Order: sequence, then structure tokens, then C-alpha cells
Amino acid sequence: MKTLNNQHVVFITGAFVTHHCWDEWQTYFQSKGYTTLAPPWPYKDGTAIELRARQPHDKDLALLTLAELVDHYVGIIKSLPEKPIVIGHSYGGMLTQLMADKDLAVAGVAIHSIPPQGVFPYEFSFLKAGWKSLGLFTDLEETYMMSFEDWQYAFVNGMPLEQQQSTYDQFTIPESKTVARGALTSVAKVDFAKPHVPLLFTAGDLDHITPAHLNLRNFRAYEFNGSVLDYKLFSGRNHFVLGLPTWKEDADFILKWLETNVN
Repeated sequence: MKTLNNQHVVFITGAFVTHHCWDEWQTYFQSKGYTTLAPPWPYKDGTAIELRARQPHDKDLALLTLAELVDHYVGIIKSLPEKPIVIGHSYGGMLTQLMADKDLAVAGVAIHSIPPQGVFPYEFSFLKAGWKSLGLFTDLEETYMMSFEDWQYAFVNGMPLEQQQSTYDQFTIPESKTVARGALTSVAKVDFAKPHVPLLFTAGDLDHITPAHLNLRNFRAYEFNGSVLDYKLFSGRNHFVLGLPTWKEDADFILKWLETNVN
């Protein structure tokens, strides 16, 4: 198997969860010869227990904006000795699209990506799973914490109750409502027409937050202009795709795609 020795991979975490959801992915990619980073969002460098202890009065996180979050990852990427491969999940998938749009990566992989501005998410399950995070008619200086019941619907639908609870305890953390709202603004805008680095979109047939047809519309929003652009639908994947027993199958598909499309 061809490997991209010393090629940097930046994993970008989505909303609602700690960056430790990438731990197994980092170890696996490192075993294949990659150098990996999974930096937390600003004000999220801690365990789930530590971060939940600040709920809802973590004003720094509460007032974090999408523009600041984008700048955070731009700074990390620009500090590297080379353009990295960027792999993001959910909100991190949208951030991956933005990094690719800014020509900061050699390739991008958007796993179950939240769509950027211009792809309207009208699906009921998306709205049901995510509308509370916008914090309409609530104090923006207070963070939002997804309830266990919402976690069951949005992330871990179809999993045994014991696993739903253990993953909630291990990974779920408070979130910024201002960041959630940022996805609706021009900060989340992508130029779908211009040439771009190789991009891969992966989707899951059981995902409630980003259902497969929403992922497909995101993919199809790009103009087919000669740039490498691929889409893969996996069966049996909900939004907790990074931690499912099938995660290594997804990782192997991504690795093979990278070996084919990154020189």
C-alpha cells in the first residue's frame, strides 16, 4: 500500500462533542505513516466532564463566533511546514469545505458535513436535531448543552441504550449558540464554482443531523469543473460515525482515496 509519509492530517471536530472523538483515528492514521493533529476548538481543551462543569456559564465559549473558529484553524494549518490533508466531521466537515475553499489543504474529506451557506437544509430530521442549538429567545452568553434525549435522536439513533449513554457521558460537551448561528451567515460561504483540491464527501443512510440526501445536495452544489470530487454513501452509519464499530472501514476507504488522489 502506498503511503504519504510525513504528510500532515488535520482532523476537525464537529459541534457538541469533544475532540477526543478522533483519538482512534489519529492512532490509526499515524500507524499508516501520517502525522496527525486533532486540535480542539477554542475554549474546548478539556475532558467532557471538565467542560460540562462550566455549563452554562462559560461565557468565552458562548460568545465564540464562526469567524473566530475559522481563523483558529487557519492559524493552525498555516503553522504547519506543508499544506495538510484536512478531514472534518459534521460542523468540522463544513470547516473542511471552507479550508479547501481557501486553498489551505492538499485534499479535504467532509464526513457527514453540515452544509455551508447556499445549501438549504430543509430536511425535518436536520431541523429537529439541530434547531435547539441556535438558542432562539435564549441568552447568547450562556452555552447550550444537548440533552441525552436529543443525543439519542441526533447522534446515536439505532444504538443500544447502554452505548447511547456511555457515548453521551464520554463525548458530549456544551456548545456556542453563536457558532451554530454562524453556519447561516456569509462566513460559511463557499465558492462552489471555482476549481478546488480533491474533495471527498461521505454520508450515512441512518444519519439524522445530515441525512444522505442533504449530503448529496452539498456534494452536487459544486460545479464539475475538472477538480476531483467524490461522494460515498455508507450503510448502517448514524451521525456517531467516528465511533461506530465500522469506523475503521470508513477510515480505510478514506486512506485509499487519499493514496489515489494526493500526489
